[in-house]
Amino acid sequence: MDRNMLPRHLAIAERHVALGETHLARQEALIARLDRHGHDTTDALALLATMRHSQSLHLKDRDRLLRELAH
Repeated sequence: MDRNMLPRHLAIAERHVALGETHLARQEALIARLDRHGHDTTDALALLATMRHSQSLHLKDRDRLLRELAH
């Protein structure tokens, strides 16, 4: 990757991580609310698992970019 593009890609990756955290928190709150009201949370929990996986990919991408910038 062009070294001049690394900061831009890192900024995008950091935005994805931040948005992911927001989305995870919202989904967790939704699941808690559904559970409190006695609703089935199966699908919401499955979506949360997918979201957590996506977040782990965002974190790995950000960490990779940080390593590249450090070298």
